[in-house]
Amino acid sequence: MSSSDAAISLKKTPLKPICSFANRQGGSIFLGVQDDRTVSGVPRQAELSIQRNIINVVSNPNAFNLTPSLEFETIEYEGKMVLRIWVPMGPAVYRYKGDVYDRMADVDIKITSDDQVAGLYMRKRNHYSERKVYRFLSKDDLRADLIDRVRKMALLRAPRHPWGEMSDEELLRSSSLYLRDRETGEEGYTLAAALLLGTDEAISDICPAYGTDAIVRKENLDRYDDRLIIKTNLIEAYDTLFEFAQRNLPDRFHLEEGQSVSARDIIVREVVSNLLVHREYQSPYPAKLIIDNDGLRTENASRSLFEGRITLADFTPMPKNPVIANFFSQIGRADRLGSGMHNLVKYTKAYSDGEPELVEGDVFRAYVPVRKRVLAEADIALVSYDENEAKSVDDAIELMLYRFGYATSLEVSKMSGTSSKTAQRHLAAMVKQGFLIAEGTTRDRKYRKA
Repeated sequence: MSSSDAAISLKKTPLKPICSFANRQGGSIFLGVQDDRTVSGVPRQAELSIQRNIINVVSNPNAFNLTPSLEFETIEYEGKMVLRIWVPMGPAVYRYKGDVYDRMADVDIKITSDDQVAGLYMRKRNHYSERKVYRFLSKDDLRADLIDRVRKMALLRAPRHPWGEMSDEELLRSSSLYLRDRETGEEGYTLAAALLLGTDEAISDICPAYGTDAIVRKENLDRYDDRLIIKTNLIEAYDTLFEFAQRNLPDRFHLEEGQSVSARDIIVREVVSNLLVHREYQSPYPAKLIIDNDGLRTENASRSLFEGRITLADFTPMPKNPVIANFFSQIGRADRLGSGMHNLVKYTKAYSDGEPELVEGDVFRAYVPVRKRVLAEADIALVSYDENEAKSVDDAIELMLYRFGYATSLEVSKMSGTSSKTAQRHLAAMVKQGFLIAEGTTRDRKYRKA
């Protein structure tokens, strides 16, 4: 088992590993797995109470000096349930009951040397600008309506979410949006608090260069067809960018476990979330989201760990802003760390038969291609289609919708070379998901976009 993994029996409380992972480079803790990798499992009825107890302990200032970020995942293995706890690398030095723990190989080591502690502080110092404390940033600079909104979003995602029973102040402190700077002793709201929940005026004062330039460039290649400059909080910025991309990118349906899902929406979610969460906000480099005839592109300032293209084979998840990343995860705007890359690769293949390009550097660049057969309806007249190009049922449905405005099970089956029953199943799934509406009797039924 690697140094980024730890198997913990239910008789042990994984508090030292949590501390050491947060101090090192993060890692996973598996409850219900023995040291010899034997899977004993976690009682299903105890899952929520285990999560709640761990959250309560790590949030207790008598146990931890700072609350580390945690993400939980249940894994089914041979009929048994394993509880995975993901601990991302934290931005500060964490102590458990006054002691500093670090991860060496597969062992949690208590650091006692002054030089070792000093080295750990040196590694952490000024690494995460999101944690910068602004002494004169007050509660009045944060929007109460946004705090109420994110609490509701978290409860919608997880009805027993701890935020439901917290006051506004407790919510902000538990999310590391209110901190005490261990170097200066100053307390206050952080850059992350302003970016996530602040008024536009407060954000502008703290980050005058902050903004995202969203551009559509399909016809007017010298300038743009549509443009938005977004300078508001990250919650509403996400909504605006998501809707902008939805409006200007064609949709493509993808059948998954008998249900039709929007590959476009999943891709946009991952790209927009990455653009906002993993940005260096103290850089003056303007972030961009560009939609052109080739696809979707983004650019943003980054604290690069290396230079070059990112692939699944060599990808190691490393949060640039762990506080903001964890906050987005709590409200359902981002999945657990590392899953976004996998989703992006998977759904780009479904969307365009291609692969995304992700390039790390001082400026992080992402590109998702759009295949020519998935152009917007306004562009269909410019494309010459061949029915033989329809390689799947979903391709045939898409082609008919764009060409005629409707689809029928008979024509879809002919075009895709499948049975009418198979075509009907795909069409019915799209109706169930709200993508299509059915018109007419069974024999002459036509399916149109909802």
